Amino acid sequence: MLSGILFVLHTGIQWEFLPQELGLGSGMTCWRRLQEWNRAVAWKQVHDLLLAELHTADKLDWSRAVIDSSHVRAARRGPKVARARSIAPSGPQAPRPDRGRRHTPGDLAPPAPTAMASPNCCH
Repeated sequence: MLSGILFVLHTGIQWEFLPQELGLGSGMTCWRRLQEWNRAVAWKQVHDLLLAELHTADKLDWSRAVIDSSHVRAARRGPKVARARSIAPSGPQAPRPDRGRRHTPGDLAPPAPTAMASPNCCH
């Protein structure tokens, strides 16, 4: 089941299209097992064990670590931050050249055609 789950997660195919010829089990069975393991917090346990073993073997390069915000709980209320004040001069602003002018459909002309690769160029 684990190989089937990893295959689907790696390739991005739909669960029901997991090829039976690979001998990895039914896609729906793999999906149900993944759900069960998620509810049992098994993935976190496997992840923690793998990190511990890699750290012990000095196989982790922590200088390349990234915190994924989807896994870090956000604070409900952070400190209040004062709004930044504008440092621009407060005198009269120069009028924009197009202000007050009506636009016509011809103003937004489509870009000139460019050479594009044929869709059949790469196989």
